[in-house]
Amino acid sequence: MSFRNTIGITDALPQGTGSQNDWGVSCGSLHLCRLEKGQVSPMKILFASSEALPFAASGGLADVVGSLPAALSQKKDMDCRVVLPLYRSITPEVRNRMTFLKDINVEVGWRKQYCGIYTIAVGSVTYYLLDNPYYFMRDGMYGFYDDCERFIFFSRAVLEILPELGWKPNIIHCNDWQTAMIPVFYRVLYQYHQEYENIRILYTIHNIQYQGVYGKEVITELMGIPTYHTNLLEFDGMVNLMKGAIETADRITTVSPTYAKEILDPWYSYGMDRALVRRQDGIVGILNGIDVVGYNPETDPNIPKHYSATKIQGKKDCRKALLEECHLTDTNAPVIGIVTRFVAHKGIQLVQQTFHEMLQMGCRFVILGSGERLYEDFFREMQAEYPEQVHVTVGFVPAMARRIYAGADIFLMPSQNEPCGLAQMVAMRYGTIPVVRETGGLKDSVFDAGGENGNGFTFKTYDAYDMLDAVKRACALFGDKRKWNALVRHAMKCDYSWNTSAEQYMELYRSVLG
Repeated sequence: MSFRNTIGITDALPQGTGSQNDWGVSCGSLHLCRLEKGQVSPMKILFASSEALPFAASGGLADVVGSLPAALSQKKDMDCRVVLPLYRSITPEVRNRMTFLKDINVEVGWRKQYCGIYTIAVGSVTYYLLDNPYYFMRDGMYGFYDDCERFIFFSRAVLEILPELGWKPNIIHCNDWQTAMIPVFYRVLYQYHQEYENIRILYTIHNIQYQGVYGKEVITELMGIPTYHTNLLEFDGMVNLMKGAIETADRITTVSPTYAKEILDPWYSYGMDRALVRRQDGIVGILNGIDVVGYNPETDPNIPKHYSATKIQGKKDCRKALLEECHLTDTNAPVIGIVTRFVAHKGIQLVQQTFHEMLQMGCRFVILGSGERLYEDFFREMQAEYPEQVHVTVGFVPAMARRIYAGADIFLMPSQNEPCGLAQMVAMRYGTIPVVRETGGLKDSVFDAGGENGNGFTFKTYDAYDMLDAVKRACALFGDKRKWNALVRHAMKCDYSWNTSAEQYMELYRSVLG
């Protein structure tokens, strides 16, 4: 991926400037500091998110916001910070290490709500956690009747705290519908105030299915923006927060190049293609990375034996231990792992339709996940019917997931749609060969072993027997241990760290600041 080159900003500065510019000069949206002649201050990026590791997590968004700022902060001239809500789930031990900065009032429609600003550093990244007991001191992060109000408050608060930080971002990087009102508020209420000038806003769509759709009354009751701006948010007779961000952000990004194309297709976009198509030239897809330090078979404390791409014997030990733990008989057939949410778009129907055929091939299944009762009951029934071949754990046990990544031979991920997906990358990191459908980030990260540089097995159409054919090809290669081990080593050497993604984001930020 490439973006247009930018000129050296210091070259564009006038020479012989007065004493004021000896300390700081603003050129566009980059602020330069001449502590030494020609030295440029760091590019300042503020990530706004409803969740981020290590503080609060419900899915892949937390992994991204917990990893990308840290990866960027390792680069020269980057100052990345994160702002998120202070939820009840954040432990007292963490709270005791936080520093209280101050409290402010934030307007939510006609009301003023308290906002406490806390800060804590994790490695090279500074985090700001925004406190409001009424909105965030609850069991859980989402699924409440007033989620719209809660995250309108959060979005407004992110902008309100900026003058209090002694630090002004060049870019605010917003994520998903929970922060979609930040670019709207900025365009309508803040951009012409001196302390907010020249801030650029990026908006990343992690999953277009969740758009923040509410009744029109929220504009007057909660947002407090002039009614002549309601066209920014109106969509299909409702208020759509994501649509507002698409209209007002400087740049739209997604979490994989293929997903950036797919969301322009009505089949994938949940109706949002009509808003996105007007901005399609500015939509950028950058594949997420994974935490290669945390996901490392050479050091992972959750797996019974450590191993590497050059010494894979330990993986066989992990396979044996997983079968023993799950009380499955060991044969020469491959062990297929599934770690997923049991919902329709994860392709569980395809697994249902061909499950008996895969069992007849001798495959062993170790399954971990939860979701719709229909699918949970199906896998329980399969375990009861085939106790020597199927083991299912309903729920999510992180340590068990690691043992499946390490002990399985094949990782099955036949998603109907997958914006990026991290599990397939983690599986390859542990030498488990993915079988995936060519969609979203799966298409961008897994390449069929039938071609050059293959690291897994893929199928194109959302069809159960196309999936079964890919599984059969994987099982056939599994019978050739020399070729299979070569494929395992190659998959383990694939680089899905955040380094590559961070470089692409840096180029994107530079292009936005222009």
